[in-house]
Amino acid sequence: MRRIEIAMTRERSTAWIPAFDWLRRYERAALRPDVVAGLTTSAVVLPKAMAYATIAGLPLEVGLYTAFVPMVIYALLGSSRVLSVSTTTTIAILAGAELAAVAHLPQPVEPLVAAATLTALVGAVLLAARLFRLGFVANFISDPVLAGFKAGIGLVIVVDQLPKLLGLHITKAGFFRDLYSTASALPETSLATLAVAVATLAVLGIVERFVPRAPAPLVAVGGAIAASMVLGLHDLGVSTVGHVPGGLPHLTRPTLALFEELWAPALGIALMSFTETIAAGRAFARQGEPRPDPNQELVAIGAGNLLGALFGAMPAGGGTSQTAVNRSAGATTQVAELTTAAVAVGAMVVLAPVLSALPNATLAAVVIAYSIGLISPAELAAIRQVRRIEFRWALVACAGVVLLGTLKGILVAVILSMASLMHLANNPPVYLLVRKRGTNVFRPRSDEHSDDESFPGLSIARTEGRVYFGNAQNIGTKLLALVDAHAPQVLVLDCSGIPGFEFTALKMLIEGEERLRERGVELWLAALSNESLEMIRRTPLAERLGRERMFFNLEAAVEAFEARRGG
Repeated sequence: MRRIEIAMTRERSTAWIPAFDWLRRYERAALRPDVVAGLTTSAVVLPKAMAYATIAGLPLEVGLYTAFVPMVIYALLGSSRVLSVSTTTTIAILAGAELAAVAHLPQPVEPLVAAATLTALVGAVLLAARLFRLGFVANFISDPVLAGFKAGIGLVIVVDQLPKLLGLHITKAGFFRDLYSTASALPETSLATLAVAVATLAVLGIVERFVPRAPAPLVAVGGAIAASMVLGLHDLGVSTVGHVPGGLPHLTRPTLALFEELWAPALGIALMSFTETIAAGRAFARQGEPRPDPNQELVAIGAGNLLGALFGAMPAGGGTSQTAVNRSAGATTQVAELTTAAVAVGAMVVLAPVLSALPNATLAAVVIAYSIGLISPAELAAIRQVRRIEFRWALVACAGVVLLGTLKGILVAVILSMASLMHLANNPPVYLLVRKRGTNVFRPRSDEHSDDESFPGLSIARTEGRVYFGNAQNIGTKLLALVDAHAPQVLVLDCSGIPGFEFTALKMLIEGEERLRERGVELWLAALSNESLEMIRRTPLAERLGRERMFFNLEAAVEAFEARRGG
């Protein structure tokens, strides 16, 4: 009995803290590749995290804090073996937009306190979502809408960073006004700053093209710091990040005064953090590895954000690019992420004085280089080729971000995803079926198979999906149009693709049978599911149809019709 209790306790603790499971089974042979992967990933994560902190309008060190606390928490609580967690481009731009709004309140709040409050709220929202088992929400933003949303984010980031790239100072006032202000100020471009930015972009491109295994962001940032020190770039008018406090993060307390202002933005950021985390975790899960558990991911990133807030971190989530580096470098467990977090601590303690010479143009170049990938014309073209209406939804989501701002852009993306889902559910196709000659295979009529058999006086129709109050009217209209076009004596409805009927839909089916009977058309049903058959038996329709008009499958229905016609 004691062993059973211990086993049950271990199972419960493993369910909440997955690290107990993989640490217990950890093999020494995996240590070296995990450490190497963690060191390699840190060379990409740390420069990008610092750059993303600048997107949010926060000090550089906040990026290092975000690459430390949330990473450690996720390594212990996350269900993905290789997911790398810090901040991302999307999260950074969302956080930056809301922190900028808070900065203009009548009683200004210190940026670090505002960031801690926002991050804590994001964590609280994610943990509350886990409490209500809302992990399934990750499936509610369609890929086309997400592609358009990310493209909009990419455009916003590029326009936001252009002034830093050119050494210009403009007043931020929205996408198009910022673009106009930047264009108007082009004659004032700092050539020295532009040269630094171009050199950074060149280094990033050359390293990734010719030395793909080398950490391009680290090479670019390290080279820029060295050039800044040797050439005295600050004296030449090139803006640098300035003083970076060294040492470990201090306790930062969120303030209740901002909860009312930030809870709505926190919902949007939490949604994007969760969506990106799930997407990255699923994308890099290999065959044989457990797929990330959405509800456990809510716990992991929720706790990571909540505890990270207390140590000055900005909102965090799983990053696709850094997870790709982590996986390709040989990571097998979260020991790799713990290694990356350890390197972040080392950077806080040792490298802070060196970072003060880093040009802002270099950070802007890094941000643009790794944000431009969010704009994927190839992906949008692929969506357009497959389904144009979803391509239009992607464009609307992109326009929503650019025209309305990032937070409202999320709302547009969610509404579009839900609208697309409702559109598909409420407009199911209705096919006219024919039989492949010489077989019992029934398929939709098409010009490609012009030799398929049809049956004079008999029309066979099929729809797919559950029939409910939202789509019953559309299905009925399409069936009547089919009857008007072919004037059959018998209409057979193939129900093999219908799992069940909702009450309103069943009522409309009964009324539809009456309307067909008035036209001299008989309604037959074939291949009813157990649920559908049981519901029909509880209605007057079962008595009207009788056994002779309800069939086990389409083949039996066609045989009955041919037998009656032959007789």
